This record gives sequence, C-alpha cells and structure tokens, in this order.
Amino acid sequence: MTHTTQFTNTEHVTHTEPDRSVFFLGGDLPVRRVGYGTMRLADGPGEPSGGEAHIWTAPADRAAAIRVLRTAVELGLNLIDTADAYALGAGEELVADALHPYREDLVIATKVGVVRPSPTEWVPLGHPAYLRQQAELSLRRLRTDRIDLLQLHRLDPEFPVAEQMGALKQLQEEGKVRHIGLSEVTVEELAEAEETAPVASVQNLYNLATRGHDDVVDHAAGRGIAFLPFFPLAMGAHAGPGSPLAQVAGEVGATPSQTALAWLLHRSPTVLPIPGTTSAAHLAENAAALEVALTDEQFDRIAAAA
Repeated sequence: MTHTTQFTNTEHVTHTEPDRSVFFLGGDLPVRRVGYGTMRLADGPGEPSGGEAHIWTAPADRAAAIRVLRTAVELGLNLIDTADAYALGAGEELVADALHPYREDLVIATKVGVVRPSPTEWVPLGHPAYLRQQAELSLRRLRTDRIDLLQLHRLDPEFPVAEQMGALKQLQEEGKVRHIGLSEVTVEELAEAEETAPVASVQNLYNLATRGHDDVVDHAAGRGIAFLPFFPLAMGAHAGPGSPLAQVAGEVGATPSQTALAWLLHRSPTVLPIPGTTSAAHLAENAAALEVALTDEQFDRIAAAA
C-alpha cells in the first residue's frame, strides 16, 4: 500500500475543529478511530467462541467472511487488524482475497511472534530470525511489499526485548514495515522497547469491565501512541437493563454496545477500538459509535458502575 499523507498527531494543524474520529497512526497514517479486528473470521459453527475460540481454521463460510471484510471497508473502517497466528496464516490470506488491491486509504495491521502447535496453544516465540521470517510470510500472504503496522504479538521472555524489537526495526529499515506495534505489554516493557525503535501502537486487553491496563492507556496517550483495545465490547451485568450503561445509552440515543465503544473513545484521544464481528448489522452499529458523544458526567457514571 502506498500512502502519501504526511502529518503528525502533534503537528497537524488546521483552521477548523479537528476531526476527533480520525487518528494519525504513527504520525502519518490517518485512520478512523473504530477499526475492524479479524480474529473472529475463523473456524465454523459449533466451535468455541469468545475468549475460548480456537481461531485455528479458515472460516467455514469463506464468501460470507469476505463480504464482512468488504462491508467493513465500505462503512469507512479503514484499519484492518489481523495476525499470522489467526488460522495459521489463513486470516491474512482472507484479508488479501477480500481487499487486495488495497485502497489508498486502507491500513493493514498484522502480528508476528506467536506459534500455534495446537488449536488451544498460543506460545510466544521471539527469536529474531523467526520474527523476520514470519514477516516475510505475512508480506506474501497479504500480497504487499510493505506492512503498514507490524505488531509483536507477545514479548518472549526467552529473548532480550532489544533483540526482538531489533528484528522489527531491521524490517522497517529495509522498507518492509512502516510502523511497529506491541501487544499485551506493561508501561515498563513499552518504555524498554522504545529504547530500540519507535512504537506506533499498543494492543492490550481493555474494556469497561477489564481495566488493568489503565496506566498503559495513559502512557500511550502522553506519547501519542495508538492504544488498540482488543475484546473492547466484553460486557457483563453492568450492561444489562437499568444499568448506568443502558441508561446513558438511552440518553444519547444509542445502543449499549455503541455506548461502550463511545466510552472507550472518550477515555483517551489515542484509543482505537477494533471490535470484531461476523455480522454486517453489528459492523454498521460499531461504525456508528463514532457519532456518539458522551459528556464527562456520563463517562464517569459508566466508569463508576463498571
């Protein structure tokens, strides 16, 4: 993909109110602040779902999965997130089948650094040569000569952070990777990684009910780093009828899911939720969350209850 827009999050100045629905990933790639995560486009009926999903095989209904991906882009969701570990590379192939040749404004993110010896195992592997090999395979499967955002799926404690980041930096210097991201890291790990190469994004588990990475959200905001919460819509009893989330949803004329996404968008200007779904209707619902604005009081009320 070729992008010509050159701005930074701190230097992009206009004479009008900035579009808060757009974030400049890595300082130069404008993306809508709700993206699309492709992890759920795998397996088939009867397989475990949610946090227990295997993400092991290509989707049972490939045509339907392709339609969902194309619909996401048609709705303006131009940040598409996948990984080499999703269905053993079939997830990346699916993205290419659906969207290649890529639109000028489309940003494709993928991940390397996890091996899948079985349907239930996700094992970090940070050997620098392995990371570089996997990136080469991702380039082939995605049918591109440069990955917009290559994320280290997990840090491997068996290898120094500098060596793992160094492998991604080498790919960046070779022109095969535009920006580097991390996943499931602490503030300390993020800071250590930044000593080797700039970090454009962090993808951690985070939602209304799971806020263990509040400090990472704040650190990322202070550094102009995108924070991509995965499983952004995990909701429990706090989202049920009569809950503060449901009450606020009624006040703003939105669904509870849209309001939960709006809460994330309000949480920090660098938060970019990437909800996944196999439903075109849910895609449209998620995309419309960008139009939902919460007051500080509504934000606090939801946060206190959850």
